Amino acid sequence: MRPLRRRDALLKDPLSVLRKFALPALAAAGLMIADQCSKAWIVTRFDLHDARAVFVNFFHIVHVRNTGVAFGFLSNLDPMWGNPLLIVATLFAIGGVLAYLHFHPHRGPAPCGLGLILGGALGNLIDRARLGYVVDFLDVHWHRYHWPAFNVADIGITVGVLLLVLDMLFWSKEEEGESGPA
Repeated sequence: MRPLRRRDALLKDPLSVLRKFALPALAAAGLMIADQCSKAWIVTRFDLHDARAVFVNFFHIVHVRNTGVAFGFLSNLDPMWGNPLLIVATLFAIGGVLAYLHFHPHRGPAPCGLGLILGGALGNLIDRARLGYVVDFLDVHWHRYHWPAFNVADIGITVGVLLLVLDMLFWSKEEEGESGPA
């Protein structure tokens, strides 16, 4: 008798597929919706480069356009080929997240982290494909130190990566201990 393969197990229990992908899908959809709604609110209420202090000398809301990636990196690329390149790179990243989600055990914070990364990537991909840039609006600074503007999708990606790191540090070790000799 051949060993039961993962695919065979999923076919025998279709609810396990739903359980495995439900949390990541909800996290991705929730983040993507929050990201797009927040950007729509900014675009309709703030002129480009308009800034309003929320906490003076610390946090402002400012409407900026980011043609690069996180924190304005690669924003000097020629939009003719830079934007398509970034769209393709984002699609590859989304594919990587989906593959990791498919093959990774659904335990610990990893499924939620992967969902947040996916939702953030999709939120910024929508902007990039529709507008040719990403809308950023959260602006943090402290005295002379200024962090580049970012958005809700960027927060989701950052939190998602932190959850993956926690998963790798703590939950992966549990799994290694379980698979070792008794």
